[in-house]
Amino acid sequence: MNKPDKSGDAASQNARILLVDDDPKLCRLVTDYLRPFGFEATCAHTGPEGLQKALEGSYQAVILDCMLPGLDGFEVLKQLRRTSTVPVLMLTALGEESDRIVGLELGADDYLPKTFSSRELLARLRAVTRRCAITASREEDAPGDEIVVNELQLNGASRKAAVRCQPLTLTALEFDLLWCLARSAGRVLTRDHLLESIAGRDYEVFDRSIDVHISALRRKLGDDARNPQYIKTVRSAGYMLMRSGED
Repeated sequence: MNKPDKSGDAASQNARILLVDDDPKLCRLVTDYLRPFGFEATCAHTGPEGLQKALEGSYQAVILDCMLPGLDGFEVLKQLRRTSTVPVLMLTALGEESDRIVGLELGADDYLPKTFSSRELLARLRAVTRRCAITASREEDAPGDEIVVNELQLNGASRKAAVRCQPLTLTALEFDLLWCLARSAGRVLTRDHLLESIAGRDYEVFDRSIDVHISALRRKLGDDARNPQYIKTVRSAGYMLMRSGED
């Protein structure tokens, strides 16, 4: 395996992660590789075991394989998201696009094809654990800011969102993404700007996972990409949260 810079960042120092994969050899390799970079991994080899450990333990991130015995990774993620916002990095077989879309829409924070390189795994793991630390800091220090854009209400202290007074169920990443858009309502934000704002820049230059998260937000907002009332796609530019009267 490659040996990238061990300096990392504060978020990944002594971070506890859960690795759920049915391949013991892969688990050992990943565990041994990540340890020098400040990650202590606990392993589970079935879906039910992984779900139980994820719910009972305190982890900074979960690495979750899609294909697992007993309960597949998507069902594990679905059940986990009912009560937990722990960052989840999905491992997808051969990087199938359908797996990535399903995982992200269920609340995964990022994805990686099963043929991943060790450097990319480390970079993406650092990104999701840093995001977790930033989110926790915001929850502790948030001044109680509220943003109202048309019928959308966001509260920074409680990290709650609602449309027409109806609560939205958002992942931590989705809330951060919507908050970023709402702070700049009426302005176009590039994908790079959004990625840097919500996750740092440990992503590939052409990473399109942000598009899937936008699609998930639209679905939860009841928005239509072809006739948007909230989030508008500006071709070759990015996304914009619309104000009343904008088209």
